[in-house]
Amino acid sequence: MNSFTAREIDAQPAIWREWAAPLASQAGQIRDWIASRDPREVWLSGAGTSAYIGEVLARQLGGNLRALPTTDLVSVPQLACDAPGGILSIQFGRSGDSSESIGLIDLLDAHRPDIDRLQITCNADSALARRQGPGPGQTRSLILPGATHDRGFAMTSSFTTLYLSALACLDAQFDAKDVLPRLADAAQAVLPGLWQHPAPLPDRAIFLGSGALTGIARESALKVLELTAGRTITQWDSTLGFRHGPKAAVNDRTAVFVMIHPDPRVARYDHDLESEIRRQFPGVAVTTIGPGCDISLSLTETPADPVLYVLPAQILAHRWSEALGLPVDDPFAGRNLTRVVSGVRLYEWQA
Repeated sequence: MNSFTAREIDAQPAIWREWAAPLASQAGQIRDWIASRDPREVWLSGAGTSAYIGEVLARQLGGNLRALPTTDLVSVPQLACDAPGGILSIQFGRSGDSSESIGLIDLLDAHRPDIDRLQITCNADSALARRQGPGPGQTRSLILPGATHDRGFAMTSSFTTLYLSALACLDAQFDAKDVLPRLADAAQAVLPGLWQHPAPLPDRAIFLGSGALTGIARESALKVLELTAGRTITQWDSTLGFRHGPKAAVNDRTAVFVMIHPDPRVARYDHDLESEIRRQFPGVAVTTIGPGCDISLSLTETPADPVLYVLPAQILAHRWSEALGLPVDDPFAGRNLTRVVSGVRLYEWQA
């Protein structure tokens, strides 16, 4: 496990503990700024894993939050250009320099300078960290600790800490100074065992969850797909949605992971599906994730808890990548997929 990726996965508890107090202070200032701007709608944007941060937040907090990936806004600019005013655009980026991150900044500069922006990134030298809009919309940036700027191919500590940082900026009831150390303790309790948990390499891996955990299921599936360079095919879905066709992917070489929702009223559906899969596919490995589950989590009972559910997939992806003999920090050896997506041809929008 001598990889940047393994170290970045295991570093998450320490990162959260050290970031708790600075985040609480900065997030309080940002919440005051957001309140003063009083946005009608808040867009949560990023590409790939960074987009899933927005998906999880929108499902977790609700209200006027809307998950809109940068890949959608850049390719279909009328989504931004034709929207009524009163918008706050929050953009997430590990590198802060991907083609679509810069493309969205350029689009707003040219066509919607009235939109306020909060740019959250792990890279202090990036476009997201440095670029200011021309106004009248205002721009704020939140720069995460340098340790979150993962050197590995896959986003791990960056994903979880970007989520927690945005949560602190959007939820006035969330006390980062109190919760992040407790979250770190919960993660530290489960991480060592995950490296040893029985997990034979599957041909297919499926991740399922309800509510905000649907977004975590999506991120979990991507981690495995990325780090195994597509050799383990993955799928994700909501618990109830899975029955409506996607269940056709299950065969005898599939591993199914069901995230059990912390709300027992929601968890009933998760447990029903878990039992159904075990009954219909007796030879398939089904693993539950959550309090008192096959992979047991101790939760903080706050909106921070979704990040604990992604830890198993981060470690499974690493272990399966190693089992395939792949270079975990660069599974594609610089071909086809790269750590930072750049060089994408973007077309000037003519309104």
